[in-house]
Amino acid sequence: MAGRRHIPRTQTPTRTTVRGGETRVPPATPTIPPQAAATRTYAPAAPVHLGLTLGPLRRGPGDPTFRTTPDGSLWRASRTPEGPGTLRLTSRPDGTVQAQAWGPGADWFLTRLPAMLGALDDPAPFEPRHRLVAESARRRTGLRLARTGLVLESLIPSILEQKVTTDEAYRAWRLLLHTYGEPAPGPAGGQDLRLRIPPDPHTWTRIPSWEWHRAGVDNKRASTIIRAAQVARRLEEAAHMDPVPARARLELVPGIGPWTSAETIQRTNGAPDEVTTGDLHLPGIIGYALAGNRHATDADMLELLAPYEGQRHRAARLILLAGVSPPRRQPKMRRVNIAEW
Repeated sequence: MAGRRHIPRTQTPTRTTVRGGETRVPPATPTIPPQAAATRTYAPAAPVHLGLTLGPLRRGPGDPTFRTTPDGSLWRASRTPEGPGTLRLTSRPDGTVQAQAWGPGADWFLTRLPAMLGALDDPAPFEPRHRLVAESARRRTGLRLARTGLVLESLIPSILEQKVTTDEAYRAWRLLLHTYGEPAPGPAGGQDLRLRIPPDPHTWTRIPSWEWHRAGVDNKRASTIIRAAQVARRLEEAAHMDPVPARARLELVPGIGPWTSAETIQRTNGAPDEVTTGDLHLPGIIGYALAGNRHATDADMLELLAPYEGQRHRAARLILLAGVSPPRRQPKMRRVNIAEW
């Protein structure tokens, strides 16, 4: 169409993580990528489990921004305020974390590494009030709440997850990033890992309607993403706000409600009390785990989590990681592929 910038497409490749957000990272072996990188060795004050802490940032097993490799490394690709960056993290036997970073965003990644790995998260006030929660916490002492400081990269996939199955949302995220993202800096952008950097805000606003349709994204979610990208600078400020006003800032965008804002701020701000409401499954899982009530509502869930006031999101994470959920008695939510309409 005349007057519209052409965005090149690349060939695209043709609920998988634990709901609580754990990613399994293989044991480390001392291999180092051959390319030069900025480096940092971080010694956390308490043990940090990389898979538990950063697992919620992964959007399915094929997430183009997140990989784990057999050498024990965890890789992330992000668009930082200073530009694209790739981060490789490896836990060492002495409890330190070895970090390597590439690209214009490398220094930004390394400077904010402690916050990303939960240095600003204080689990001390958390006191288990249920046997299941206590046992889950005992088994996962390395769990910290990550604080990425990057709003749009968590907000957009959360919008994609509205009112659809996780498989549909993960597929849309993969297709859109492989089509409109860019190869990650450093070795992760090559054929072995094929990490991708999410599009910049301007590119999100320029994706044509038929490409949203091809990715299975309906007009309502696509329009919400475009509106968010148009005010990306203001939304990114939410990462430096307290959780309640941060969620209010996000919810000023039509199409972003309490579910989406909570899912975003949990990741960007490391908010220990921002429990997700409006979820199809979460109230039933928590209700069943704590009270045997598979039909629990949001109100029931919040009442059960009331003893954890100030730490309700942490409690919910631990319950989900315990893996206790009600037996399925009805079919899964039907998948609807709008690309076939």
